[in-house]
Amino acid sequence: MLPQRMKKAVAENPKKLANLIDLVNLPSSLREFMGQSQTSRLGCFMRVWSYIKSNKLQDPNNKNVVNCDEKLRSILLGKPKIELAELPALIKLHFPKGQK
Repeated sequence: MLPQRMKKAVAENPKKLANLIDLVNLPSSLREFMGQSQTSRLGCFMRVWSYIKSNKLQDPNNKNVVNCDEKLRSILLGKPKIELAELPALIKLHFPKGQK
């Protein structure tokens, strides 16, 4: 079940949903992190978010900041801290347009 906002966006441009759920071959750094060779962008985001939550990497004083450990840095351009708002854009860098 998609949120109402996403339903409207998909209705206007069905390719948006396809870009999120299409399986693609992963680059080596992301492949090591994910433990699989193919996934969707949405699946990757969900796995990264799960990793952040399970390893308690959110800053306790500011939940909008993630303190990256070595494993997370390897896929997020080596940044020691990121804002949660940056996360989708940083993950999207591993999924260039037209790659299948």
